[in-house]
Amino acid sequence: MNATLKEVAELAGVSRSAVSRTFTDGASVSAKMRRRVEKAATKLGYSPNALASSLTTGRTKLIGLVLNNFHNPIFLEVFDLFTRALQDKGLRPLLVNLTDETEPANSVRMLQQYSVDGVVVASSTLPPGFAKAFRDAGVPVVHSFGRPTSAPQVHVVGIDNVECGRMAARTLVDRGYRHVGFLGGPETATSTQDRLQGFMSELEGHSDVAVSYSFADAYSFDAGRREMLRLLTGRSAQAYFCGDDVLSIGALSAIEGNNLSVPGDIGIIGLNDMEMAGWENINLTTIRQPIRQIVSSTLELMVAMLEEPDRYPEARIFGCTIVERGTLRPLKA
Repeated sequence: MNATLKEVAELAGVSRSAVSRTFTDGASVSAKMRRRVEKAATKLGYSPNALASSLTTGRTKLIGLVLNNFHNPIFLEVFDLFTRALQDKGLRPLLVNLTDETEPANSVRMLQQYSVDGVVVASSTLPPGFAKAFRDAGVPVVHSFGRPTSAPQVHVVGIDNVECGRMAARTLVDRGYRHVGFLGGPETATSTQDRLQGFMSELEGHSDVAVSYSFADAYSFDAGRREMLRLLTGRSAQAYFCGDDVLSIGALSAIEGNNLSVPGDIGIIGLNDMEMAGWENINLTTIRQPIRQIVSSTLELMVAMLEEPDRYPEARIFGCTIVERGTLRPLKA
């Protein structure tokens, strides 16, 4: 049997309310009282009941973590970073898998039933209105990896996907490719739309470069492989900007399965720089998204919102960098 609050109070010679205050963040208790209670709790092996504490404080310390693409290994990294960081801050993650979900009503209702203190929507494909639905329901929310705007309706932390598209286009042109392609994720995803916009706008100034674009039906290995196999049945480009590393790896598999080489026959550049991209057998040239900084900034905003729920929404945008590996021809001398 677990030790009870009453037993700790009796051993410490204090009231039960004193024990409760000792284990309640921000509650008033003297240093001497705290030492007596903690000594008794340690001796008895007592741990405060988090659910019971939430009835007193009105805070569950639960943070809903909404993800919607577990087919992409990058979001396993994101999940790992978020859950560890939340726990380090004394908060508890409540994971919600929204694969194939596009309407927020059910998610809002479910997370309200759990009385979460806040929600992190960690997705580059869900529309801005998804996170806004939580705000409209009175739940503090941050959209991580979302589309930043000059006047965001919720807190948004992410990257400039338009600029990433431009970076990819410049990288391919600088290496002498004159027929380039964009192989994006789902056409409806804001990240896909923005990366394509940047890619195409950068190439408008290069009349000598032919450009094509197409979309995979998901940010996944299988989707990237299927779309590249389709492209290889026609006149394929010399190099592709695959709007995500996992799409790139699927495309690499399709190319090599057709007895073609990368970068000898076709070049590939991805986006994210997930751990797998650096594996020796993949060695993917990619655009690095600063995921750790995005996660850290997201949680900084979430903690601030728990104290100030009406905090004015802001967009935090992080820069990206090219990671040179082995799937593009080298720069022209």
